[in-house]
Amino acid sequence: MTSDGSLDPAALAERFAGKELLVGITGGIAVYKVATIVSRLAQAGAQVTVAMTPAATKFVQPLTFQALSGRHVYTSAWEHVESQDPQHISLASRADAALIAPCTMDCLSRLATGRTDDMVTLLLSAVDRAKTPVLLAPAMNVTMWGQPSTQRNVRQLEADGFDFVGPGDGWQACREVGAGRMSEPGAIVSALAEVLARRG
Repeated sequence: MTSDGSLDPAALAERFAGKELLVGITGGIAVYKVATIVSRLAQAGAQVTVAMTPAATKFVQPLTFQALSGRHVYTSAWEHVESQDPQHISLASRADAALIAPCTMDCLSRLATGRTDDMVTLLLSAVDRAKTPVLLAPAMNVTMWGQPSTQRNVRQLEADGFDFVGPGDGWQACREVGAGRMSEPGAIVSALAEVLARRG
């Protein structure tokens, strides 16, 4: 463990080397933290495929994650990069685990109600959660996190077999302080390692 409680590089390599990981990114200010997550996973030897919603690309360009992962970044279901068709099925079927960070209020709602109208939720619709864990890292304003609809969606997603990391308490970009802040990159990477180890 490092001083911030996250796994050290040797432990990360032990957990992630050779693993196929999906990272879905939705539209919140915490997108910038996901660059650190993707970088750490790639440095640990994981094969990382990134998908982004249109809103996420407004915060950080796909090129950033392409450079960090060394792979194409998927932003549209209509863009065919690989020969497999449909490619969201092939990407999902070979994944060892998936992470959605930040997972916004809107994304929680889409997942809880089975919507698949962006590349992130479309990919997750093809993930067999009986064998492939999906970790959600919520991030939103304190009031949004406290909404009954959000808490109802969280309970539904937990019942559906999704795993969660955070959110934590702290200062938010909206200048409020409270629950809803996305967990730090080290904590998210460690939680992903734990989920993978638990599923074995």
